[in-house]
Amino acid sequence: MTDVASFDFAQLTPRERYKILIGTVVPRPIALVTTASPEGRANAAPFSFFNCLSADPAIVALGVEVKADGAPKDTGRNIRATGCFTVNIVSDALVEAMNICAVPFGPEVDELERAGLAIIAGTAISAPRIALAPAALECRLHSFLDIGSSREIILGEVVHAHIRADAVNAQLHIDPKLIDAVGRMGGHGYASTRDYFDLPTMSLGAFENDEPQGRIR
Repeated sequence: MTDVASFDFAQLTPRERYKILIGTVVPRPIALVTTASPEGRANAAPFSFFNCLSADPAIVALGVEVKADGAPKDTGRNIRATGCFTVNIVSDALVEAMNICAVPFGPEVDELERAGLAIIAGTAISAPRIALAPAALECRLHSFLDIGSSREIILGEVVHAHIRADAVNAQLHIDPKLIDAVGRMGGHGYASTRDYFDLPTMSLGAFENDEPQGRIR
């Protein structure tokens, strides 16, 4: 049996808990979230504390860290003000631009312009989407979860999706090679989704009959 290092989270600092979580919950999908202020100013910021939680209703969740002084970041403030946001899936081609959007610019700086990203107006909501994103999910605010002073948990209901046309077929099967998403690892690490395989879920009968269910590459 492999030796195990155990940690009591009650005895750890928030930073220590953060390091364990981001190193073990991997890879994490990255949402490059676009919002608009009430005045129509666009904003973009990446979040790897992100995932889909439900299909009926279609719910995605964002974990948005607040500023050191407790004030909300532009993303959280805009979502509260407008009630919507768009999740743009980060592909390998968008990684460098996504990283620029993570720079802590002042509120007067247009991150999208600095990153060279064109945007397209939302279809069902006022938040724009990124033109080069292989997939974008337009979301209406469902709720905020109050879990503490350091982070806002935002739930959004997906009301409209945009997917590059050659990546989705008539049966709504999406080609992961064309989406080419990247995931966040611990520290400064990232991972691609190019090492892909299928592993069908076994039926009870298949399991009991010991039918082979190997990886399909």
